[in-house]
Amino acid sequence: MLFNITMFSKKMQRFVLIMRIAINTRFLLPNRLEGIGYFTQEIARRLVARRPSDEFLFLFDRPYDPSFVWGPNVHPLVVPPPARHPFLWYTWFELSLPPALASWNTDVFFSPDGYCSLRSTLPTLMVTHDIAHVHYPAQIPRLARRYYDYFVPRYLRRAEQVATVSEFSRQDILRQYGIPPEKIQVIPNGVKPGFVPLSEPAQQAVRDRYTDGKPYFFYVGAVHPRKNLPRLIAAYEQFRSHSGAAIPLLIGGRFGWHTGEVHMAWQAAQYREDIQFLGYVPEEELPNLVGAALGLVYVSLFEGFGVPVLEAMHTDTPVIASNLSSVPEVAGDAALLVNPLSTHEIAAAMESLYRDPTLREALVAKGRIQRKKFSWEVATDGIEAALAKL
Repeated sequence: MLFNITMFSKKMQRFVLIMRIAINTRFLLPNRLEGIGYFTQEIARRLVARRPSDEFLFLFDRPYDPSFVWGPNVHPLVVPPPARHPFLWYTWFELSLPPALASWNTDVFFSPDGYCSLRSTLPTLMVTHDIAHVHYPAQIPRLARRYYDYFVPRYLRRAEQVATVSEFSRQDILRQYGIPPEKIQVIPNGVKPGFVPLSEPAQQAVRDRYTDGKPYFFYVGAVHPRKNLPRLIAAYEQFRSHSGAAIPLLIGGRFGWHTGEVHMAWQAAQYREDIQFLGYVPEEELPNLVGAALGLVYVSLFEGFGVPVLEAMHTDTPVIASNLSSVPEVAGDAALLVNPLSTHEIAAAMESLYRDPTLREALVAKGRIQRKKFSWEVATDGIEAALAKL
């Protein structure tokens, strides 16, 4: 009998490519998905669909929602304790996780939230979205800051492969920690399919529901100092006083830490009755709120990527964005870029967007081009290639 070397090679290739992949899925929280949770969801479910022959171990730190188990090749495992405090971060990653990984005979570990396990010897791919704690230490609770200062450089050295979401963040990590450049690659975010342009009747229905039919400006993201909301509120006050336009400001996102300045800015605002804090916006409602806005105002002081900017482009919503950190990399020429430290610049951009429909149309047209540079499929290609290297 003739030995078919080609067929044997293909069979061996299929055998070698089958992996047991453990994924840190502790940010997959039902009705509470935010930046890292969305990243985990969009990458993990695509990996499961692309690699049906591989086995996936999803590692949760609390009871999980079965909707996150995306295929028969996914094995969910709850590993206590819930890791939402520096002492519990250490316990979960250094004491609980290593035996769980070892017992499942795992080939590689993928951790998309900027943490990994120093005690595990498993080949590891870690995603570090940003190192904001280096630049804004005063805005982080003391114990968390001490944890980041100690563990983040060790995590970056420990992981065999590191990914981050923008070239800005890559260069920032290289400058701060001096890890080998070939070890870290850029894998940008994408946007979920629900972010699409709304018809005019659909936009009006959203306005009717939230602002009595009025056009509005929208911010979405966590509410804490780095997001620059006190200046956004002050700029909104200037916009209202100068323009005379009764345009509400909607703020979507959970309250994080050190939010006293945000409360003070709101309480001091002359037009505070037109500033609405919506809290966490459910996943199914967020595209509607973005798509019906007169404009997204995203003037954060520091971002690893700035997903809301890209989401707005996908809904044909004009954008006012910060000119700092990674945001210009995402926005390109498809946003009004402003100095986030200048309330005057932010207010002037809001008035320009309000008064000039031609400007709004031009930004939307540029956004349709810019948004093509980013997708979850391309991001998953990068993660899959990095896992293959391991």
